Amino acid sequence: MVIIMEKKNINNVKLGKDVKIFDYVNLYGCEIDDNTKIGTFVEIQKNATVGKNCKISTHTFICEGVHIEDNCFIGHNVTFINDKYPRSTTEEGVMQSEADWKVVETFVKKGASIGSSSTIMCGVTIGENAIVGAGAVVTKDVPAGVIVAGVPARIIKKVK
Repeated sequence: MVIIMEKKNINNVKLGKDVKIFDYVNLYGCEIDDNTKIGTFVEIQKNATVGKNCKISTHTFICEGVHIEDNCFIGHNVTFINDKYPRSTTEEGVMQSEADWKVVETFVKKGASIGSSSTIMCGVTIGENAIVGAGAVVTKDVPAGVIVAGVPARIIKKVK
């Protein structure tokens, strides 16, 4: 485990104070704020942001364009998606480059929690203090203060 005690910018990664990063983590071009904990086997791509006091559990994939605010919990094996229509090649059969597609951003608002093995489609916002149940597939916005679960995720009740 690596513990970053002061603010640093390492290989285009901006790390806040007291960030805890466990082994086998792949970070590049992202920002992680103070007191956040990143579990083993996590990847956080460029242009993704993680706020203060977050817990990102093991085996999670946070792709480009995902923005996680302060005090969020991301469970084990959570997958974020940033492309609605992914393709390997262009119509001409040439391997796609970054110029051939557009990142669709996703927002996880302050205090939200996402359960293990959930999949978060791109272009959605998960509201403040919302909870996404384990294994859910989030295909549309989740309002603040509710619990969603299922495939596709649906509101099942309000957070107490």
